[in-house]
Amino acid sequence: MGPFGQLLTAMITPFAADGSVDYDRMARLAIHLVDNGHDGLLVTGTTGESPTLTDREKLALYSTVVEAVGSKAAVVAGTGTYDTHHSIELSVRAAELGVDGLMAVTPYYSRPPQAGLLAHFIAIADSTDLPLIVYNIPGRTATLIEADTLAEMAAHPNIVATKDAVGDLGYTKASLELVPEDFLVYSGDDSATLPMLELGGVGVISVAGHFAGRQIKRMVEAHGRGDTVEAWRLHDGLMPLFDACFVEPNPMPTKAGLNALWEPVGDPRLPLVPASVDTCDAVVAGVGLAQRL
Repeated sequence: MGPFGQLLTAMITPFAADGSVDYDRMARLAIHLVDNGHDGLLVTGTTGESPTLTDREKLALYSTVVEAVGSKAAVVAGTGTYDTHHSIELSVRAAELGVDGLMAVTPYYSRPPQAGLLAHFIAIADSTDLPLIVYNIPGRTATLIEADTLAEMAAHPNIVATKDAVGDLGYTKASLELVPEDFLVYSGDDSATLPMLELGGVGVISVAGHFAGRQIKRMVEAHGRGDTVEAWRLHDGLMPLFDACFVEPNPMPTKAGLNALWEPVGDPRLPLVPASVDTCDAVVAGVGLAQRL
């Protein structure tokens, strides 16, 4: 499974009542997730509200999680932005803080061509010795990394994985046919994890893992040992939670659920707003069903 394992969760960023980052709570959440089946943690991804965090906050979050989990889990820093130079600077500084890997999202807003995407990710990969995950999520970035471009990226020794949130299993199948056998494809959508595993993916960078890490890990492991009946039983039982986590824009539902079921993690930063009561109820109900599996 390479340097990251099979189950990673893209962590939310907890905020205190005054809107500042709650680093103590972040450390407790990291430990909680590792204690509940996680091989790795992604810090300052989409779920972590990276667009609203300052560089100083991001770097402090990397230090916090590295210190909290030590060698118990891989810590991946989400250092990608729409500015290649800025992404490199964050990546270098994250590497100095001891993270185990990097993830960079497709540049958003500027909509670069495929040649620009290739040059962007190679420049980031060249900036450190750390393994890099390429995050492909055209629904947020308005740009798709095409399968043959991904295969070109995969030839770089530091570009070892992709987080596939394309939402098209046909694309996933086509890309898996082009990339090297040791290139890791992670589902970027909880509901697509098992279908991607059946195509040749290795695991998931999850959101629902905040609530059901052990159950998701059991699903992945059941598939790995060939127990498809058990894998699909778990998948079907987890679907209400998977759906609830995306009823409203991520991470609004997840933060509402954690506030209700775990510890106070605060509201999202604007322009996101607190999730509705109905959404929170859906997450709580989904967690209840997951816990019975």
